Amino acid sequence: MERHVLGKVDYQETFESMKKITRERDDSAADQLWLLQHDPVFTQGISGKAEHLLSPGDIPVVQIDRGGQVTYHGPGQWVVYVLVDLRRAQKKVRQLVTDLEQAVIKLLKNYDITAAANPHAPGVYVDGRKIASLGLKVSRGCSYHGLALNVEMDLEPFARINPCGHPGLEVTSMAALTGTTDLPMDLIGHQLLDHLEKQLIPG
Repeated sequence: MERHVLGKVDYQETFESMKKITRERDDSAADQLWLLQHDPVFTQGISGKAEHLLSPGDIPVVQIDRGGQVTYHGPGQWVVYVLVDLRRAQKKVRQLVTDLEQAVIKLLKNYDITAAANPHAPGVYVDGRKIASLGLKVSRGCSYHGLALNVEMDLEPFARINPCGHPGLEVTSMAALTGTTDLPMDLIGHQLLDHLEKQLIPG
């Protein structure tokens, strides 16, 4: 599995790159994990409803092709895009979602944060507050999009939306939960990739 650490990248360009790679890849193409951050942007999934965008203000809204409703990406949040051939990996979409959730849960445990998944609402939660969101698209048997983990970021933009279509859903971050404003951002990103590889690669 290839890792690509991309830094801060434009959302629309990255979205187009994911689609292009998925459209053109063949059975021999390596699976990939892309670790990155985005400038402030709201992304609205294919079933997204306008009423969940409360007051986006000056933050752009991008309509995309993953499942789910609206979420926010911004600096201080690690995003990992997961480009995996599900047929080759012999995984169903539900198993991939579980793998992503478990990778985040195991990472958070390293920082004394007890998190859990919710079978009725994909993502990772700490005492009912969302700390990581998930959204996937599968095309030609391959996945793209992925997960977003709130590490040390401004959470105010989440108040401008109903996060993931859930009015009143509280959103949190590793910094908010640990009371630490000096988290090792780069280390956390690489640890997240480590946990994802362990979940995604059999054995």
